[in-house]
Amino acid sequence: MTANHSRNTKDVLDDLGVDPDRGLDHGEVKRRLKEHGRNRLSGKRRASPWQILVDQFRSLVIGILAVAAIVSFATGEIVQMFAILAAIVINAAIGFVTEWKAVRSMAALRSLGTVQTRVRRGGKSALVDAETLVPGDVVLLDAGNVVTADLRLIESNGLTCDESPLTGESVPVTKTCDAVDTNAPLAERASMAFKGTAVTAGTGTGVVVETGMQTELGGIARMTAEAEQEVSPLEKRLDRLGRNLVVLTLIVAAVIAVLGWLGGKDILSMLETAVALAVAAVPEGLPIVATVALARGMWRMAGRNALVEKLAAVETLGSTSMIFADKTGTLTRNRMRVAALALPESDEDVPWEDGAPPQEPSRLARRLLEVAALCNNAELAGDNAGETEGEKQDADQSDSDTGDHPTGTGDPMELALLHAAEALRISRERLLEEQPEAREESFDSETKMMATFHEAEDGYRVAVKGAPEAVLEIATHVATGESAAEALSDQELQDWAKRVETLAAQGFRVLAIAERHADNANDDPYADLTLLGLVGLVDPPRDDVADAIDQCHRAGIGVVMVTGDQPVTATAIARAVGLADSPSAIVGADLAQMTGDDGTETRNRLRDHHVFARVSPEQKLDLIRLWQEAGAVIAMTGDGVNDAPALEKADVGIAMGKRGTDVAREAADIVLKDDAFPTIVAAIEQGRTIFENIRRFIVYLLSGNLGEVLAVGLCAVIGAPLPLLPLQILFINLVLDVFPALALGVGGSPADIMDRPPRDANEPVLTWRHWIATGLWGGLIAASVMAVFFIALWQDLGQDAAVTIGFLTFALARLWHVFNMRDAGTGPIRNAVVQNPWVWYAIALSLVLLAAAAWLPGLATLLGVVALDLLGWMLVLGGSLVPLVVGQTVLSISARARP
Repeated sequence: MTANHSRNTKDVLDDLGVDPDRGLDHGEVKRRLKEHGRNRLSGKRRASPWQILVDQFRSLVIGILAVAAIVSFATGEIVQMFAILAAIVINAAIGFVTEWKAVRSMAALRSLGTVQTRVRRGGKSALVDAETLVPGDVVLLDAGNVVTADLRLIESNGLTCDESPLTGESVPVTKTCDAVDTNAPLAERASMAFKGTAVTAGTGTGVVVETGMQTELGGIARMTAEAEQEVSPLEKRLDRLGRNLVVLTLIVAAVIAVLGWLGGKDILSMLETAVALAVAAVPEGLPIVATVALARGMWRMAGRNALVEKLAAVETLGSTSMIFADKTGTLTRNRMRVAALALPESDEDVPWEDGAPPQEPSRLARRLLEVAALCNNAELAGDNAGETEGEKQDADQSDSDTGDHPTGTGDPMELALLHAAEALRISRERLLEEQPEAREESFDSETKMMATFHEAEDGYRVAVKGAPEAVLEIATHVATGESAAEALSDQELQDWAKRVETLAAQGFRVLAIAERHADNANDDPYADLTLLGLVGLVDPPRDDVADAIDQCHRAGIGVVMVTGDQPVTATAIARAVGLADSPSAIVGADLAQMTGDDGTETRNRLRDHHVFARVSPEQKLDLIRLWQEAGAVIAMTGDGVNDAPALEKADVGIAMGKRGTDVAREAADIVLKDDAFPTIVAAIEQGRTIFENIRRFIVYLLSGNLGEVLAVGLCAVIGAPLPLLPLQILFINLVLDVFPALALGVGGSPADIMDRPPRDANEPVLTWRHWIATGLWGGLIAASVMAVFFIALWQDLGQDAAVTIGFLTFALARLWHVFNMRDAGTGPIRNAVVQNPWVWYAIALSLVLLAAAAWLPGLATLLGVVALDLLGWMLVLGGSLVPLVVGQTVLSISARARP
């Protein structure tokens, strides 16, 4: 690899054949992309189809069925052996198809959240897919970006990068354009920005020198042959549940077989009983249905603009009890516009009705907006010629949704300032032609200000904007005309502070605008500032936020606003969306003492509060820890670099997909493609639904399997013929049961799912209540099957007919049993199961398959099914309906007994 870090920028650019002010042309990009390949890492690959197929034969389910096949062969049941082998192949095939589709679905979902990078191509700035970067591309870096290729820096304005993924160094590295020593270690190559690292502050420009596997990160990736497949805690718990059930039932089967043999019964019949019990115990459909339920749920979330990045978040969402929401863009529209100007020439604020400027703006107003346009990194939509047609359409659609003016690229606040300047015919492009930018002092969370230096006739014009309290603290003069200024007295400072409060109390976000003159571009930008005035910007609440917050409260989910904005602004927005009606926001400066207080009363008082303003990243962590100590499950929204630690600390980190930084998205479990708070509520609803559906089909499958085990085991203990043959059990478990279970697993949300309290995060998949229900349902099904089986024997219908009756009764009873999976508080008709169309499709398909088992000659012979007379069919119909009738009666009685 060429030591680009030790070469000067001109040599690197010449070798790559690129003009940094223009970038590569699109034709050249295509040629280089064909030559170098896509900018992706190939070291980490998802499981191949062959690996997935092989894994299907490594499961405990396959092992038990294989042992059953061996025993069948040893006992001379050749047909049964081949049937079990066929079941092994079918089970493996279903598992393979399901898992392969899930892998492809995950890959498709990931593609929805592909990382984009801002580049300069053909002289225009554009957002492109990071995988299309090629050597020679000119990349524009800003705080919050993830570096997507190895770059040789050609411009750096206070640029620092977190290189811990590569070097382990936790302190951000300050970057420079100067070449460094050839033998400098990776951590000291300050002239480079490496793929996979994060820009923590400042801005910069770099030229791509390596992509894909040729990057430093690619070298590390080569050391890893395969990535571990992502498995959620829920999937692990389901796998453990299935294994424990199988082991328990196998022990029971072995004990019954041994006791029967010791009691003098034929060893072959006992082996047949053991095989039947083993087959009955295997929950063949459990892993298949669980995979489908998770994949289906994730697609539903994606359809509601919530992209799941980590599978574990699906389970955690169902138990979320507190949402920490940012204000801007989450609770508000993130479509800012200038609403008022506070100028030194008048005590009255200058209103901008619906974003329209006053008819005769003063010279001070023009001076203020000139500085606001200069101290700015945004681009208006008309200036962003590199924007793709699809991006323009998305922007147009977003604008029509909000009813606000069209936007551009960049921070919404800066865009609003540019639009206000444009309204006075002040063009940022023309200003930069007249006053070229020489230096930028990027916004810093410590100073809460940003500054840019611009060439002027007698030195440099320094444009400054920032938080009012920060600018007022250091301002020494106040503007009095087009270029005049006078000293700023203490009384005037107090008056300006009151004006800030007045604007903020109206729900405005307030910015202070200032400027100064400098002789040198390296001067302190924040010394001897002249205050030009204040800008009040409005970001109205989203229309649907109030309803979403109300829905959260009904669902037992608390909502807390945690924002860096001013407390009066935060309180005004909180009241507008129904988050708070009287208390004012707690300021971050007061949190250190309050969160550090050991007093229970103080900590409880904090937990009762719902609005926190001027909160730093460290204070966000303290707040999350405070609620987690009380047992809350926290979902946290964030969009900036400084939000990444809080997103990691929260139980569910939720990043903003439209305005969020790459760093925030990397740290998050879920990415919102529309940045909307109601999408979080919809995701929680889906998380709850997925968990409820999985619970429902587990109870359905296990109660049926338990019924088989009880019926076969009890008959074996009392020495009676078995009511079900191993092949019949296989047919029921593998062919009939899977479809209703799948239907339950992909069902929609119950009507009252968001009227229930959050699930305890430590609650198992099946509680004691579910285990009792499983046992009772299994016992009821077993009793019904055994009853009709013994009636058939008592009526001398013959053992073959009695077994057929037992098989058909059991198969139909399990199909009707799906309707017993409704919630106890719902009616027999209006419930999530009956209203799930997939349930009806599944039952129809299962009935066709069961009819084939009863009347298709070859299949009926294989399964040991014989023709039945009228009495036989009456027993089948009556016996299969008993569990349904009893179940519906019990559920209806329990519903009436509820308060």
